Amino acid sequence: MITRFSTLYVGHIELEQCGFAGVPADDRRYSNARLLEAFDTAAELARAADALGYETLWLAEHHFQHEGYECIPNIPMLAVDLAHRTKRIKIGCAFNVVPTWHPLRLAEDYATADVLTQGRLVFGVGRGYHTREVETFGNPMQDAEANRELFEEQMEIILKAFNEEAFSHQGKHYTIPPDVPYRGYRLTEITLVPRPLRRPVEIWQPIVSGSARGMDFMARHGIKGIVSATAEEFVQRWFQDYQAAARRHGRDLRLGEDLIFGFRMSIDETVERAIERARPYFEEHAKFMAPLGMLRYGEEHVRAVAARRAQSPTTASLENGVRNRAWLCGPPADIVAYLRELEQRYPGLEHVMIAWALGTPRDLMIEQLTRFAREVMPAFAR
Repeated sequence: MITRFSTLYVGHIELEQCGFAGVPADDRRYSNARLLEAFDTAAELARAADALGYETLWLAEHHFQHEGYECIPNIPMLAVDLAHRTKRIKIGCAFNVVPTWHPLRLAEDYATADVLTQGRLVFGVGRGYHTREVETFGNPMQDAEANRELFEEQMEIILKAFNEEAFSHQGKHYTIPPDVPYRGYRLTEITLVPRPLRRPVEIWQPIVSGSARGMDFMARHGIKGIVSATAEEFVQRWFQDYQAAARRHGRDLRLGEDLIFGFRMSIDETVERAIERARPYFEEHAKFMAPLGMLRYGEEHVRAVAARRAQSPTTASLENGVRNRAWLCGPPADIVAYLRELEQRYPGLEHVMIAWALGTPRDLMIEQLTRFAREVMPAFAR
């Protein structure tokens, strides 16, 4: 049964002239003062979500985006600040882009934030999808297999660092610790200081192409999955594939268990009004994300995601997003009814995440967050 609700903010600032007819994505450039708006918005959303009863505010990590779309480079650092501004809400990493980090620095930052927030940071990992950020940090993004190989080794190191009192690692990319003298002896193992207070660490990863290798990796390491803003035919397929992968690795899960279902949303009194309110931000989102190959509204889109191939923004429409349930637009009662359907379809599903498109103004996000909390969430109070 659905009992847990979260929201996602990817770190955009308020953008003028949104939509296909507005400012081209690559022509946007903002001052440092404007880009800092993302931190104020994160604080306002955290306070609102905390007061309204949401479990987690998920944030996205990205780098170098002077265009104003995704402007938060360090989630653990921001989470410590937000934890001091709120009472109980968790801050989720959606997601730490592991190939932009040394794995031990990421493990240290998470562990430190886990201590300082008393367990209110939720760990999440991803391989990345921006060449500008991953390749700038010196790691592969254009070569998808090299990117995956590096990510998997980095995750092996992070898991050792979290779970073992002392460890060593010999791999293609890392030798930890190096064979060097230290204070009269040679290093043979190393200890993460601090280690997280809460172990084993709960880890989440996005499911974006549904590859068998990716599912197997997640299941082997007990990593939980998030499927968000994706056509429902793929949600169903990937939920089943995740369950099957977990079973192969000795975990018998109910369908939907250890998964989060996420969607973008526009609540209004009618479907038509909800669509029109969301349209400029849907188009802005598509305008920015399609060249990165990150739309998942149909079979063609998902094939492009798997191949890391650019998509055309105009191949997606909001009406199609509503039809395939990647977007929920309409009255609260319609959203409640659809979530009830999901409970029947996925008996293990407990956690739902709502989000909005890039460029959605802060006041509109808070209004929608409030309406969902007051008019949808009470139907699922247990």
